[in-house]
Amino acid sequence: MPPTLANGKICYVEIPAADIALSAEFYGRVFGWNIRHRSDGSISFDDTTGEVSGSWVLDRSPTARPGLLVHVMVDSVAATLDAIAANGGEIVQPIGADAPEITARFRDPAGNVIGLYQQRG
Repeated sequence: MPPTLANGKICYVEIPAADIALSAEFYGRVFGWNIRHRSDGSISFDDTTGEVSGSWVLDRSPTARPGLLVHVMVDSVAATLDAIAANGGEIVQPIGADAPEITARFRDPAGNVIGLYQQRG
């Protein structure tokens, strides 16, 4: 099924990286993102819904302190935190800080802080 095309939709994300292959492996393992190689050789991704795509960029500093904070929806924040720690990420905000919402924050291998969100119920 092709992605939804709509005015105002967030559709593409560029994530700062120090090592693109390492970042791609991390996000592929932790979130199950589809990692692909473009015809020019660059590495990009599609999220698990196929609705958001993006790539990693070397020419920007990581977002080490949240300003704009992107959250990734997951089935289980607790299980995802385990996967993050096992794959070289760091937990920077545990579950419970945004209660009653089920969220957490982590730092990826490049130093970006990203949020996690789990639907309640």
